[in-house]
Amino acid sequence: MATTPEIAIVGGGIVGLVLAAGLTRRGVQVKLYEQARNFREIGAGIGFTKNTVGCMEKINPAVVTALRSGGAVNVSLDQQDPKSYLRWIDGYGQQREDDPMYQKPLLKLDAGVKGWETVRRDQFLEDLVKVIPEGVVHLRKRLDTIEDNEDVDKVYLNFTDGTRVEADAVIACDGIKSRARQLLLGPDNPASYPQYTHKVAYRALIPMDKVVAAIGEYKTFRQHMHVGPNAHLIHYPVNTNTIGATVVVSDPNDWPQDKPTTARASRKDVFEALAGWCTPVRNLVELFPEELDQWALFDLFEYPVPKYNKGRVCLMGDSAHASSPHHGAGASFGIEDALCMSTLMSELIMDLREHRTCKATALRTAFETYDKIRRMRTQWLVNSSRRVCDLFQQPEWANPAKRVKTESCFEEVKDRSFKIWHFDSTAMVDDTIREYRGSMNLATNKVKSVNGNNGVSVRHGTNKV
Repeated sequence: MATTPEIAIVGGGIVGLVLAAGLTRRGVQVKLYEQARNFREIGAGIGFTKNTVGCMEKINPAVVTALRSGGAVNVSLDQQDPKSYLRWIDGYGQQREDDPMYQKPLLKLDAGVKGWETVRRDQFLEDLVKVIPEGVVHLRKRLDTIEDNEDVDKVYLNFTDGTRVEADAVIACDGIKSRARQLLLGPDNPASYPQYTHKVAYRALIPMDKVVAAIGEYKTFRQHMHVGPNAHLIHYPVNTNTIGATVVVSDPNDWPQDKPTTARASRKDVFEALAGWCTPVRNLVELFPEELDQWALFDLFEYPVPKYNKGRVCLMGDSAHASSPHHGAGASFGIEDALCMSTLMSELIMDLREHRTCKATALRTAFETYDKIRRMRTQWLVNSSRRVCDLFQQPEWANPAKRVKTESCFEEVKDRSFKIWHFDSTAMVDDTIREYRGSMNLATNKVKSVNGNNGVSVRHGTNKV
């Protein structure tokens, strides 16, 4: 019996590639299937908390090297203070007559030294691909169906180009519109499909010198979130010469499932959404491209995935818990997933080498453990991201009589942010091992009591995806 499993990863975004880096480092035989012709990542910039970078280090130190070689910078480019701070300021309220650039500070959170590192998404992905061993990645492979019959040793993946491959198990990292999620849950289950959040985003990458001229050096070199009625704007350095900026606007209209998630828009659309906002915000929007994309934001809030695994198939990252971006933590939680799964594969390989169980039982137990460890925290993020966006965009920001009420929300924002930032990944690893070991002992003892032997050849019923 082979002592290392063959794992098929579906999806080559950041989470799929980080997982591949973790599994190959542990000796797992990995094939990664990506539907695109080449690797690409949407969005302007992406940020990772200190604890997420710690997860990367545990998964594979080469992932951190890729992050840093991609030009990652502290979210605060402050030469006197190496700490990262996240700042929320008033983007709408009455400003000082003697200083039109003044904005009232609302909250400043200390994330610690290198507590939040930001990078261009496309650059990080480009450097991350280099971490993956040659022969692992297969492009232009769009998943069609998965066959997981427990009476058969292998799981089969069928692609739309007519090809068919086999693996011991499948881990799907195929994003918010996950085909694997549809296959696991069924086409009639509303949890198979993401729902429109009634928010749209406009994103831009802007040369830093232009931003300095528009909003001043202090705000340019430091992350700021500008809040106001029915919209918010966030900007931060993504490298030493570029600022990433995103405007998120409430949208009362529907966005059909079959419509592309992007539509052409103009800078004028963004200006109209921010009519009446303060001078710095409008100065920054003036630097957005004259024509740009409008991104419809979807998530899995309305119909959460009830279980992240079925048999030898497992969902990870956005395929399991797609969140709106308002905490800036969706990819970070996917990386936590990857650490959990990498830990499980290390334990599983030890079991196979010592002939404690059969491969199929070990994989099912590992996937069950992953679901138990990860589902509650990740679905909290989906809910919390919706909640903080509501707080950032309270209509009452436009009502001076309700300023005390609106500003009181930031104690809640702080608590929710700290739950993300201060996650103990070492404790998660320990919990993962403990849960897996307990479940494996139960499974092994059950097999022994039924078969009267070590149970390595046990078969179960049929499970089709």
